[in-house]
Amino acid sequence: MDRRTVLKLSAATGAAGVLTLDTVAFASPAEGDDRSAATADQTKTVRGHLPTGAPDYVYLPVDVPDGVREIAVSYTYDKPEVPAGTPGNALDIGIFDERGTRLGGPGFRGWSGGFRTEFAISAAEATPGYLAGPVRHGTWHVVLGPYTVAPQGMDYEVTVTLRFGPADETPEPAYPPERARGRGRDWYRGDCHLHTVHSDGKRTPTEVAAAARAAGLDFIVSTEHNTTSGHGAWEGLWGRGDGSERELLVLCGEEITTRNGHYLALGTDPGTFVDWRYRARDDAYARFARRVHRADGLVVPAHPNCPFVGCQWKFGYEYADAVEVWNGPWTPDDELAVAAWDNTLVADDDWLPAMGNSDAHREGQDVGLPHTVVHAAELSRRALLDGVRQGHSYLAESSRVTLRLTATGPHGEHADIGERLRVASPDAEVTVRLDVTGGPARATARLLTDQGELHAEPLPSGAGTVTWRTRASLATYVRAEVRHPVAEGAPAGLPGAMSALTNPLWLTPRGA
Repeated sequence: MDRRTVLKLSAATGAAGVLTLDTVAFASPAEGDDRSAATADQTKTVRGHLPTGAPDYVYLPVDVPDGVREIAVSYTYDKPEVPAGTPGNALDIGIFDERGTRLGGPGFRGWSGGFRTEFAISAAEATPGYLAGPVRHGTWHVVLGPYTVAPQGMDYEVTVTLRFGPADETPEPAYPPERARGRGRDWYRGDCHLHTVHSDGKRTPTEVAAAARAAGLDFIVSTEHNTTSGHGAWEGLWGRGDGSERELLVLCGEEITTRNGHYLALGTDPGTFVDWRYRARDDAYARFARRVHRADGLVVPAHPNCPFVGCQWKFGYEYADAVEVWNGPWTPDDELAVAAWDNTLVADDDWLPAMGNSDAHREGQDVGLPHTVVHAAELSRRALLDGVRQGHSYLAESSRVTLRLTATGPHGEHADIGERLRVASPDAEVTVRLDVTGGPARATARLLTDQGELHAEPLPSGAGTVTWRTRASLATYVRAEVRHPVAEGAPAGLPGAMSALTNPLWLTPRGA
């Protein structure tokens, strides 16, 4: 069963290279002289070898007969020593049911990447990352994803077990509501990139919800890698589900993890699955970005400058609604992401708002570090997504930090973050004001425009008001940053780590 039977570029599964193996067949309960033997558990193991340069996805067809109650899969692969600087073996896994492997089709039943070595699916339940439902007769496909392959190649082993018997009922998923009791029109804090045991996280949804409340958040988004199984995992955790006084709104989403970068589908309709099996060269991304939009969600490229294999964003920003420029504790790739984002702001009407999210996976990674603070009419899915899309938001490292950035014209004209201040002439004086509370000691507040940093002031206590006067002729936009002190030994010329930053507000003469 290690023989390759088909290697092709398949329109049915996307343009990425696909390797299809020989089909694994099991005995039907109607076969054989001993019916009881035919209905006992059946197990088969497939072994194979993948060379360096293997296709992105390897499909193992499994013929599932009638009467199967549960399908269980486990796998292993070797991890030989490799030279320094050379990626070793990493193999992902998932499964599609009898409805097929067509890109964006209905056959998806789960994905766990490289996080689990085994999973099981039945009508009544499934391993986190996988979708419960009937195990119907037909050809299922175990999908292997050789993420990286060592120079020696990769030896793998897949074991499939079928368990027979009457199927249980599939429970209806309990999806979270789209609205929570908020504070009316206000600033709401949310972490929109989080992982639980439903992908490669170590926390349960219960633990994540508790951490979100402890961090002072108002909303979170479930964004598991390449699966929707987490959408129905938050029952009893939204609202005041833990008996606390803090409301928590839970939105549905996904982190679409391709070989050419990751993007977040934020606030989609519950149960919306977005396929990941394509590269930038495959001309498929636009189709799935539109899928997110049809599900009333936002497309947000995640950690676009992350240096890890497959994480750097290669698809461009044409279909994006925002971009995640700050991911977890501040690092040099966040510095690059903010600089690249700032360079795009001269596009004016086509600008992309910035977001910050924790991407927290386990204890020691703080939920809410950072998060996005959104000005919204209410604590609801639609209002929050509107606020994010319009850039009425700022990014903060914790709920202690609060920013307020405004611009005022000579005749009382006014604009807040994400808004446009229209003044009578290019030379009309504009007053920009930044109010900061809860920042780090010895912080620096910076005001930046399309020319770069034009004003900076120390904030010894981490709080204070910064006022600056300018003109629309001198600044197309203004945005603010609050930075920690420069760390000892940091390279000369670099500012300190970020504590908070705003999206821009715009200065425009009337008629322009």
